[in-house]
Amino acid sequence: MFAEKTYLQVEARFYPDGRMVPVYFWWDGRRFPVDRVLEIRQACSLKAGGHGTRFTCRVCNKIIYLFYDQNGRWFVER
Repeated sequence: MFAEKTYLQVEARFYPDGRMVPVYFWWDGRRFPVDRVLEIRQACSLKAGGHGTRFTCRVCNKIIYLFYDQNGRWFVER
């Protein structure tokens, strides 16, 4: 059984070389800064299903996986 996808509002920075990097995201009405992006790669969400670009991020000293799917939506595994 898959976990649930939680879609988020994300503010991202776009660079001239084409990179897109998340800077902030909103969860339950609160804005969280992305302290650091540790890895960016194509990956499947093994818990929630689907695939896209997975951003391994450090947020408030915790590691989270933030996904940007093929439909242009951001989500986390819940």
